Amino acid sequence: MKLLAMDTSNQAVSVALLEDQQILGEMTVNIRQTHSQTLLPMIDQLLKQTKTPIEAIDRFVVAQGPGSYTGLRIAVTTAKSFAWTMGKELVGISSLALLAGNVQETTALIVPLFDARRDNVFAGVYQWQDQHLQNVVADQHLALTDLLAQLALLNEPVYFVGGDVQQFNAQIKATLGSQAHFVDANHNLPHAAVLGQLGANAEPVVDIHGFGPHYLRKTEAEVNWGKTHDDQGSAAYVEQV
Repeated sequence: MKLLAMDTSNQAVSVALLEDQQILGEMTVNIRQTHSQTLLPMIDQLLKQTKTPIEAIDRFVVAQGPGSYTGLRIAVTTAKSFAWTMGKELVGISSLALLAGNVQETTALIVPLFDARRDNVFAGVYQWQDQHLQNVVADQHLALTDLLAQLALLNEPVYFVGGDVQQFNAQIKATLGSQAHFVDANHNLPHAAVLGQLGANAEPVVDIHGFGPHYLRKTEAEVNWGKTHDDQGSAAYVEQV
């Protein structure tokens, strides 16, 4: 099975082509740029370099969130469009699981996190069990202090991963001390090859048309909509836009 994996959930853009868990090619660019202008050219270049026609792809795997609202929509829409128009499989994988998958040399707890502004983070808790990455605490949007308090109660070693971890280092160390561990810079980058490996055995999406990003919090537009539509939920807002 050939699969194409893609992630634009944050600053980095990463795409990879795999065949039966073997990495045929991967491209990752970590600079501030317009993902809508770079994702498709990167996919095109990767397919050309590996001499793979897009029709040969059996499964599309995409980082589904959380992350940047705009970034998520770009990769999710691209993967969804390919799968829908070509009649191929589609798989969504947590953007946090993608980062956790970088840390494969430990059975300790792994906490990937993104900055969610205003002292909040997107985070989850993962662990390798029987060579499978398990989500032991669900991905969520919460205050960093609440996350650290929960981890302190576990009294177990924790590996933090993600490009935004550095800005929270002092606070993490102050709360967790020797319980906290940090990975190197390369592990903090999302790698679409890891995404592809995680998505190779995952269940494909049943309703491709209804597939969408997992934001884990409402967008500003949804919040503003809710202020003037008290009796209607976000589903009504989505229908309008």
